Amino acid sequence: MAELGDPIRERAQELGRALGQTDEYRALTRARERIGDDRDAVRRMNRLSELEREVSAALHAGEEPAAAVQEEYERLFTELQASPTYQALVAAQSNFDKILLRVNEEIGRGMESGARSRIILPT
Repeated sequence: MAELGDPIRERAQELGRALGQTDEYRALTRARERIGDDRDAVRRMNRLSELEREVSAALHAGEEPAAAVQEEYERLFTELQASPTYQALVAAQSNFDKILLRVNEEIGRGMESGARSRIILPT
C-alpha cells in the first residue's frame, strides 16, 4: 500500500481530531464506557460471540446449527436489545455513523473537484 504524503496525512489527522471533538463521538465514547460497565450486557455480548462462532462453524461444515444454539442466540439477542445501555450504544453508533457518512460524501465531492481542477497542488 502506498504511503500517505505529508499533506494528506496531516489533513487526515486534523479530520480525526475534529471528529474526536464532535458531540456524537463523545456520546459514543460514553456509551461504550457504560456498556463496558454493564456486566449483564457484556456477558450477553460475549456469549453471543461464542454462539456466532458455533453457528458459523456449523454452516461452514455444511450443517444446520443446533436448534438449542439458535434458540439461545435469539433469546440473548432479544434480551440484549431490551437493555437501555445497549440501546444507547446502538443509537450513539448510528449517530456517529451518520457523521462519518457525511464526511465521506464531502471527501468524495472534494476528490471529484480535485480531479477536475487543472491546478496542481504541491505534495
